Amino acid sequence: MADALSRYRQKRSASRTPEPMPAERPLPHGHDDTFVIQEHHARRLHWDLRFERGGVLVSWALPKGLPTDPRRNHLAIHTEDHPLEYATFEGEIPPGEYGAGRVRIWDRGTYECEKWTDREVKVVLHGCRARGRYVLFRTRGDQWLIHRMDPPTSDEAR
Repeated sequence: MADALSRYRQKRSASRTPEPMPAERPLPHGHDDTFVIQEHHARRLHWDLRFERGGVLVSWALPKGLPTDPRRNHLAIHTEDHPLEYATFEGEIPPGEYGAGRVRIWDRGTYECEKWTDREVKVVLHGCRARGRYVLFRTRGDQWLIHRMDPPTSDEAR
């Protein structure tokens, strides 16, 4: 089996960045129900949406964050898988390093997976700020769109 985190490791140096750098070993297996959204003040502000799946965090960069309006889709760029330890990472990635800038957790919680294929991921998020049904669907290459499937509730944080 190929190392699911090889792309992640190739882009980073453990001696130059505080990001988690797990050793090459069999991947841990959780319950495949954790998600995290990290606000990433890199070259351009974006939010990283990560789902625990198969021992890694499958990740998308959301330049405009999660859509709150079901009438609007937002761009989602599929990125390399991240280690599970990244679900708790907050910190400053040094200048000159891949993804340089401040990372902080915007929300985290659990998710229910309704569908997961190479072209479509449908989930229900149960976070403090992010709640509801979303679908990510591939448009071309690493470009996807994320769509809110239900209207926001009145008590959701904006």
